Amino acid sequence: MRKVLYAGTFDPITNGHMDMIERASKLCDVLLIGVMENKGKKPFFTSAERKNIIERSAAHLSNIEVITFDGLLADFVNVNQIEAVVRGLRATMDFEYELQMAHMNARLYNKDVETIFMMTSPQYSFVSSSIVKEVFSFNGDIEGLVPNAALEELKRKMKNQNEGGL
Repeated sequence: MRKVLYAGTFDPITNGHMDMIERASKLCDVLLIGVMENKGKKPFFTSAERKNIIERSAAHLSNIEVITFDGLLADFVNVNQIEAVVRGLRATMDFEYELQMAHMNARLYNKDVETIFMMTSPQYSFVSSSIVKEVFSFNGDIEGLVPNAALEELKRKMKNQNEGGL
């Protein structure tokens, strides 16, 4: 496949996301990592900050491109001639939601686009951005759950908030 998309809010990117990115990058010529704006969520990081963190975290991969977008995933896929969309699955709860989204997106694509479901690696099956942020907000140890760039930015942003800088 020439061009594949792995999209999410990545707020923050976790090592589970990185595992998916590394594995998906082996399936295609170009892996677009789409940092989505989700109007239903209040992100901790701006989309520009999330993009920067991902670029730093995935700098060792030569075939990735990190972009930001908002709106419908299907619209982005159609405009950018994406051949497949990769989605990660941690548990059956993810599968039900992701299957529903994949079916809706398939209806909206204006060409044949495949959705590829990839199972998370077992060591990351419990990791989510929401859980990471919650644990971090209570000063819990999240080292090893997020890339170093994400941990550095979480600490920096939390320090700025505590000092009244944000």
